[in-house]
Amino acid sequence: MRLSGARTAGDPGAILAGSAPTDETLTIPAIADDGSLFPIGKLDAHRRDQRHLAVSVFVFAGDELLIQKRAAGKYHSGGLWANTCCTHPHWNESPADCAHRRLFEEMGVTLELEPRAVVDYRADVGKGLVENERVHVFRGEAAEPFAVSGFNRDEVEEVAWVGRDALRRQVLRRPDSFTPWLRIYLERWTEMTLDPARAIPGKM
Repeated sequence: MRLSGARTAGDPGAILAGSAPTDETLTIPAIADDGSLFPIGKLDAHRRDQRHLAVSVFVFAGDELLIQKRAAGKYHSGGLWANTCCTHPHWNESPADCAHRRLFEEMGVTLELEPRAVVDYRADVGKGLVENERVHVFRGEAAEPFAVSGFNRDEVEEVAWVGRDALRRQVLRRPDSFTPWLRIYLERWTEMTLDPARAIPGKM
């Protein structure tokens, strides 16, 4: 696993942080039993084990995946490694807009993203919180691994590029160093349709 980039104080996430909703105030889309959406507070959804919409972004350079170590102060799973970025759409925000927004806010990266899959998962993430999510998965492709020098230090502690096989080995050796959802994603890799040559369901 190769660490990438130096941290900078003037990163995009820090610039946006002043006006961004907090974990306590953010409203996200929850999913009712009939499949309709309704607004719910982000923390309330996690405390109530309420299914809700989420977004996960995976940025690749060839076989290498850009991963992040979540900042220690995150409301859950702090200090654990995850995929490029994960988040929740704001109420009335599309998953695609959310994916681009959060990739920039967390990682300082602007990149074309392609929708790849929609998957459901549930995981206890500690502190009385549960991730019960319907995740819209997006894939981005870079020509080669690049230095990520503008990530938001309030959100991200470290970043690294790592090959999928090497990542699997590390997760097997040290599972507690990785978020529950990243471990789930690796187990369900085929379902995520993240490999570049794989056809996307519903697309010709």
